[in-house]
Amino acid sequence: MTMLSDVNVKSLAASGSINGTRTRVKGIVITPAATAGSVVLKDGGAGGATVLTIVTVANGQSFNVLIPGNGVLFSITAYATLVNASVTVFYG
Repeated sequence: MTMLSDVNVKSLAASGSINGTRTRVKGIVITPAATAGSVVLKDGGAGGATVLTIVTVANGQSFNVLIPGNGVLFSITAYATLVNASVTVFYG
């Protein structure tokens, strides 16, 4: 049997913390800027281990990143480093 949990949402227009405790990222909506960039999710803050990197193209059209199963586990904290992009992260 699967255990369900509440899903929270955090929108970021600049690099920053998604959640300050252990969590699972379950989905992301990325809005690229006019130039190519990237979204890097790290475990443990700005200097933490890179868990997921998504490179964006320079078109400005939002797209979804669906994460299967129970999502990606961030054991310490979830942090997003954004370059020419903004994000909405679904976690819980």
